[in-house]
Amino acid sequence: MSDHLAVPRPLPLPAPPPLLPSRVLVTGGAGFIGSALVWALNGLGVERIVVTDRLGQDEKWRNLVPLRFEDYLEADDLMAPLERGALGRFDLVLHLGACSATTERDASFLAKNNFEYTKQLAHWALGHEVRFVYASSAATYGDGAQGMDDAHDETAALTRLRPLNAYGYSKQLFDQYAAAMGVLPNVVGLKYFNVYGPNEAHKGDMRSLVHKAYGQIEATGRVQLFRSHRPDFRDGEQRRDFLYVKDAVAMTLHLAMTPSAGGLYNIGSGEAHTWLQLTGALFEALGRAPQIDFIDMPESIRAKYQYHTQARIDKLRAAGYRAPVTPLADAVQDYVQGYLVGDRRLGD
Repeated sequence: MSDHLAVPRPLPLPAPPPLLPSRVLVTGGAGFIGSALVWALNGLGVERIVVTDRLGQDEKWRNLVPLRFEDYLEADDLMAPLERGALGRFDLVLHLGACSATTERDASFLAKNNFEYTKQLAHWALGHEVRFVYASSAATYGDGAQGMDDAHDETAALTRLRPLNAYGYSKQLFDQYAAAMGVLPNVVGLKYFNVYGPNEAHKGDMRSLVHKAYGQIEATGRVQLFRSHRPDFRDGEQRRDFLYVKDAVAMTLHLAMTPSAGGLYNIGSGEAHTWLQLTGALFEALGRAPQIDFIDMPESIRAKYQYHTQARIDKLRAAGYRAPVTPLADAVQDYVQGYLVGDRRLGD
């Protein structure tokens, strides 16, 4: 790695949203976006937080070390004490806990873990008049043939969407359920696009390209990208809506703490960048010239590959979120120099 990296430009915490919660339950709170939410809440002075997750055998426990919270429970141990009132009162549930692997083939597991668990928690929250915010996914949009617009979240519009994988469908199931039950306007569902940033190291193959490519550059000085297998996209010109995790949590907390916000919201940058642009920003952050090799996309994912994603965030803006989205180059520089170099987590 270069010994002459520029000093990273720190990105500030967001301004406090309209209504700060007094006590928060964060599921998936050791995971990528979940732990970033705990970090952001800490930055706003909120420390009365109960975290749940499944720590397992990876190193996502490291995401929790710098954070401040009241208690931790394994996810499977949550519902019983919650329902009998043993965990006390909450005024906000941030439900990020889920299996987020787009390659997971056990649809029964996803239905139980991502759909049924969300239903149980949502019913508890609504029954106790607790604000409920949950992670949906841009994967519900499938190939984008029906658009990627969150303006229409009624049952008929949701039914037209065609997720490309079982993970996306497990998220779609709860969106449809909440709409059919008439409770979607009373909760907030977040359709996260391609979020990247610190605290994702444990995610294995589901890590962002920035994290994977940083490791490749460290090992070989080069980055591998998938060739395009469509004639209308050149190699490396496949496009994604990339969003820095610090922006993602600022958007999430704004919606969580804006009482008038309800329904489904896209959480993205509103722009589409190519893999080449993202990789170029990474090499620039490291002070290196780009060195890229194109490799064939595995057959197993070719038919399910999204070639273009771009969030419409008009609804988010209409809900009062005014902060600018961090430019791609600035976000990648903050991530690389502030966290990847030195293997730091949020709060370190």
